[in-house]
Formats: sequence, C-alpha cells, structure tokens
Amino acid sequence: MNPIIDLRQAIVNRVQDNSKEQLAEVIEGSVDHDEKALPGLGVLFEMVWKQSSENEQSHLVNAIYQHLHGDTGNAAANPSPS
Repeated sequence: MNPIIDLRQAIVNRVQDNSKEQLAEVIEGSVDHDEKALPGLGVLFEMVWKQSSENEQSHLVNAIYQHLHGDTGNAAANPSPS
C-alpha cells in the first residue's frame, strides 16, 4: 500500500467523528505549535481545497500569497516557531 494514502486515511479517521468545536480545537491546537501537526493540517487543507470553487481557491491562494509577501505585517519575516 502507498504510505501517503495510509497517512491521509489515518488523519481522516482520527478526526472524522469530531464535532465542529472539536475540529476547531484540533486546528487551533496545531497552529503555531510542533511541526508534527503540519501533515494533519495539510490533509484538512486538501479536503477544503477539493471542495472549494475556483473563486474560493483563488481567495485562499491570494491570502497565502499576501501572507508570504508581507502584505499582512511582514509575516514571512516572522515564521511560526518550530
């Protein structure tokens, strides 16, 4: 089996029965914390991306671009701690 698919499925299985509040806690608890959580956030982002319209995807790309290029207070110069 492909280990990437296994990782994705494991992440989905871990959170699929969570309430909205629990999902928010998972996301908030992962942001700005240990990098071990990043693959999980990536899987959740992938789910959002696949269900988003082209307009929503464009909005997400613009938000990330602005963040990377300092349009939100030079955040690129101040990355999250590892």
